[in-house]
Amino acid sequence: MPELVQPTAGVRDSYLAGMRAVCEEDGTGLDWLDAAAADFATFAADRARPRQQWDVPVTELWYVDGAVYVGSLVIRHQLTPALRHDGGHIGYHVVPACRRRGHATAMLAAGCGYCREHGMTSVLVTCDDDNVGSRRVIEANGGELASETDHICRYWIRL
Repeated sequence: MPELVQPTAGVRDSYLAGMRAVCEEDGTGLDWLDAAAADFATFAADRARPRQQWDVPVTELWYVDGAVYVGSLVIRHQLTPALRHDGGHIGYHVVPACRRRGHATAMLAAGCGYCREHGMTSVLVTCDDDNVGSRRVIEANGGELASETDHICRYWIRL
């Protein structure tokens, strides 16, 4: 059964393969992935530490099924004006080979549980207005559409 865990070197091969597929799909560079592969244990340990990103404290969790990396979930513990517009509290992705199996819905539910356990009472989750799959994932987790501007949907989920 898949679970949300701290980043771990135990999923090295599937993480690298999955993220390579994500980068190829998105057309993004692979330099960072090659650097991660060179010392994956350090890479995973760095990802497991709380850090600042987007000018807010961030926690990264990985959704894994044994030694298989399924996707990542990033929790932004605060919101900036930019994150209120696009980004929100929780961001997630599922690697291409694992999509359309309900993983994103389960992963977001687990992420909401994590946020509740850490004192949050509601979270903002955003997606592009044409991302029907993500909209369904958010709505399946109780997301209520608060606004839609600049092709970005903003949903609040009460925890």
